[in-house]
Amino acid sequence: MKTKLRGADIVAQSLERLGCSRIFTLSGNHIMSIFDAVLDTKIQLTHVRHEAAAVHMADGWGRITGEPGVAMVTGGPGHVNALGALFAAQAAESPVVLLSGHAATWELGRGGFQEIRQADMAKPVTKASWTAKSTAALGTDIGEALRLAREGRPGPVHVSLPSDLLDETVGLDEVVWPEVTGSIEGTDIEAEAADKILSAIASSERPIIFAPPALSSVDGRSLLKELELATNAPAVILESPRGAADATLGAFADLVQSVDLIVLLGKALDFTTKWAAAPHYRPDVRLVVVDPDAAMVGRAMNEVGARVLVGCVADTKITARTLIARASSSARRSPDWLKQARSALDDRPAEWATVSSSTDGRLHPAEMLRVLRPHLDRDKDAVLVSDGGEIGQWAQSILPCTRRMVNGVSGAIGSSLSLAIAARYAERKAPIFAVLGDGSLGFHLSEFETAIRCRLPFVAVVGNDGCWNAESQIQLRSYGANRMHNMDLLPARYDLVAEALGGHGELVERAADLPGAIERALASGKPALINVMTESVAAPTIRLAT
Repeated sequence: MKTKLRGADIVAQSLERLGCSRIFTLSGNHIMSIFDAVLDTKIQLTHVRHEAAAVHMADGWGRITGEPGVAMVTGGPGHVNALGALFAAQAAESPVVLLSGHAATWELGRGGFQEIRQADMAKPVTKASWTAKSTAALGTDIGEALRLAREGRPGPVHVSLPSDLLDETVGLDEVVWPEVTGSIEGTDIEAEAADKILSAIASSERPIIFAPPALSSVDGRSLLKELELATNAPAVILESPRGAADATLGAFADLVQSVDLIVLLGKALDFTTKWAAAPHYRPDVRLVVVDPDAAMVGRAMNEVGARVLVGCVADTKITARTLIARASSSARRSPDWLKQARSALDDRPAEWATVSSSTDGRLHPAEMLRVLRPHLDRDKDAVLVSDGGEIGQWAQSILPCTRRMVNGVSGAIGSSLSLAIAARYAERKAPIFAVLGDGSLGFHLSEFETAIRCRLPFVAVVGNDGCWNAESQIQLRSYGANRMHNMDLLPARYDLVAEALGGHGELVERAADLPGAIERALASGKPALINVMTESVAAPTIRLAT
């Protein structure tokens, strides 16, 4: 029987005690002791090809399961490679814990191997970031990181693990193990405040509820649907960097110009809401602000001042349930506004059902996506991952799916293959589709090898227009057609790359060939890539009928 444990063993066993079953990781000198330590646990490692992909996978796990996804990378350049993906997870409000190896404590300030100020670098893109100080307390560090990732507004947390602490041994009686807790209960809203909010909604002509990315899960969407029915106020998740212009939300930009009350239910007042300011909103629009973060409540109140009717610190989900429970039939407003708003948010142009490409050998994005839609519609457990600029907007608008992950408020692209891999771990049977552009694909194409090696089938549908389309559209709008340049990509055979790695590949140049390609990709049982040659089309803009 062991009487002593290495720090690495304390880390691995603490993660296991807290329910972690998988770590997404890329190996390196500083963390090899943890690779060794997990052999004595039931934790499985998914070994990826780039550190950012490990964080993207942890992000995907966090979003689809609601439990913290754990990524582990080596120190120095490995840590630096992971930081951009932390920004995406932070904007998506995804519970993620990044464990980074680190130069030994006795090397610090002496030019140690790959020594950098890792915790300081990660602070701007995390809820908390620190460097472990004691071998015996490593379990406490792990427990605190997982707790913080879930608590309040979910988000990423980082802990750097110095290599000498991981190698050091301490007695079992010295180890401080993390406290094992179940669900983390947040703060409920006061009854008086809840009633004031419901009264404000009932007395408004055109109220609307803005919800955060953290409620984009299946459970979150279900909760918001209940809240809609209880209040007759539309509830909208703002999870796109395009904000009011998000094609997922239909004619949202036109709709909100007439609203007279905005309920920020855990949604920060930021660029995606246009700060509730004119000309995007009525200058007299009033606000209710409920947020688990007191700083966000304060920011909103400082921004809009007297227009805030109610401002309180409370858990988003608990507040929603309280509002539902306290909403009485007498307090409900007419359903006419909800019906009108839902029509504007959910309706799509009729011509999308028949639009086709004017370019031989290329498909219009709508042609590609309407063929894909029946595969998502027929299985309620299907997962959609949408990534990229213009193609991502088309996918999010045409493919309604309650189990979906988008590249998020950060605007970062390239995460879709990693998100699909994480989704396959959580969802073993239902189809998983990733829709992305050729620009996005280039970021982490090598993760196809990870999916193939780990036997994690999904179907990537790549809209290949041979350019950076979102940026070329900016050039066209802002500078004119004669100043469009340096946005071209090769119309590459990415399908052959997938085949060369051991996956399934399909090339599609005609709409008639796409249904068969999808069926063959699904039937292959492999990670599959359908390379669809598409037109360069701007993201859709949906307006209210006049």
